[in-house]
Amino acid sequence: MKSFEYQNVYKEAREFRILVSTLCTKLPKEEKYKLADRMKRTALSITAQIAEGFRRFHFQENKQFCRIARGSFSEMHEHLNVALNEGFIDKEERLRYITEKDKIMRLLNGDINYLRKAKTEK
Repeated sequence: MKSFEYQNVYKEAREFRILVSTLCTKLPKEEKYKLADRMKRTALSITAQIAEGFRRFHFQENKQFCRIARGSFSEMHEHLNVALNEGFIDKEERLRYITEKDKIMRLLNGDINYLRKAKTEK
């Protein structure tokens, strides 16, 4: 692959980032520099980590960036919990985002497993 943009996990994470940005526009104005900002930064961090890891030339480094992205997904999960608890989204909307997050996490875990195997086979 010539670019991270061809990776399925990146493509899905990018779509998730766009969904999160759309959700942030629906949050109350007083959350613009609080929860909305944190959610946008977290979603951006996920795709940035995947992109940065792709250009690392060692399997271990790439895996580490994938793990950081995985941690950012956990952070996003908590932001969605806060949005639910504060009444900004309902349970169904939260579930849609969590389901999408879990789908991408499976792809990310698959990449981590691939890198683990590729390192040991090298």
